[in-house]
Amino acid sequence: MDFVEELRWRGMLHDFMPGTEDYLNQGMAIGYIGFDPTSDSLGVGNLVQIMTLLHFQKCGHKPVVLVGGATGMVGDPSFKNAERNLLDENTLAHNLACVKAQLEKFLDFSDAPNGAIMVNNHDWFKSFDFLGFIRDVGKHITVNYMMSKDSVKSRLDSGLSFTEFSYQLIQGYDFVHLWKNFNCKLQMGGSDQWGNITTGTELIRRLEGGQAFALTTPLITKADGSKFGKTESGNVWLDPAKTSPYQFYQFWLNAADADAGKYFKIFSTRSKEEITSIIEQHESAPHERLLQKTLAEDITNRVHGVAALEMAKKMTQILFGMKYEELQLQSAETLQAVADELDCPTVPASAIQDLKLLDLVVDYAGLLESKSEARKMIKNNGLSIGGRKIVSDQEILNPKSDLLLDGQFVFVAKGKTRKILKIG
Repeated sequence: MDFVEELRWRGMLHDFMPGTEDYLNQGMAIGYIGFDPTSDSLGVGNLVQIMTLLHFQKCGHKPVVLVGGATGMVGDPSFKNAERNLLDENTLAHNLACVKAQLEKFLDFSDAPNGAIMVNNHDWFKSFDFLGFIRDVGKHITVNYMMSKDSVKSRLDSGLSFTEFSYQLIQGYDFVHLWKNFNCKLQMGGSDQWGNITTGTELIRRLEGGQAFALTTPLITKADGSKFGKTESGNVWLDPAKTSPYQFYQFWLNAADADAGKYFKIFSTRSKEEITSIIEQHESAPHERLLQKTLAEDITNRVHGVAALEMAKKMTQILFGMKYEELQLQSAETLQAVADELDCPTVPASAIQDLKLLDLVVDYAGLLESKSEARKMIKNNGLSIGGRKIVSDQEILNPKSDLLLDGQFVFVAKGKTRKILKIG
């Protein structure tokens, strides 16, 4: 497989230095991408670079994952609005271990010739003293060269600390170290990293008289202009403790049609023929959302496993598609998992006697902001409890027919938006 061509048809190629393709065609290439361990979990925003390494390895090349134990203490200023908080060594060590466990779900870290390896730049920077670094490395790159980088120029008005300004030198020296010690001649990253990457190739030329190469991927954006990898509630993480498998699955399932084809090419490991076929099937019946469903299943399975995927799919069916007769057959454990996942409200058992359904959907379920809105919805047949429509604003909860599993749960819905409440 041709790595550059693989990225190109997937929409994952932004730019590369002259000579990069020739280097890749000479045999097994060694290339790296850096990850700053600023959290104990990677997010879906990191997946483009993870997939880049995955395709690099599938094409027969050897990936090097550099985790920035040293650079994580500094913080990359590239197109950031403000300086990041710096991390201590213990926090960084914990983050590194968590990040590697997540990467192992995508990359083969075996002893195979092209098995991935992980390195920590703290291992070589810990022995550097400040004077030694500015003498041996800093003197080879001019301030004018560093100031010309867009990542620096974009921060000059808001302020840029010397710590951040020095980041490109530190990342550049990473490339020098990997070039010398691992025969690594390619650095990859997002297009916002071009300035830092080319500083590395320049240092290799000036310090070692050698040649190295750079390749970048485009920054992924949504069709509506909002940032990929974020929802209204914040980042979407690979760690199930931060973003549950259900929420993770929903993130992909809810991708807009305008984005789904692009995402599928980038984040699926399927072949070009399979992807083309699925896209064509989707376009013939977009309402069935085949692309979103297939992508959500593929990625959730890879990140969280089969059991978590199946639970996410079942929870989705319970909340959005399952008939009431099927809901009645679900176990208490399954419904409790749904209630816990969504942090669903609890209706006190003492309150269900003579409880108006109007009060239930507004005061407890929060499906509508006011009872006047709820009355309008009732007139338009837009509210339901269990498997039946609410026909009057005077209706009272019937514990025998409206509650599930011996009075443990109740389902109310506004249109297709279903909500589960716990009785207790």
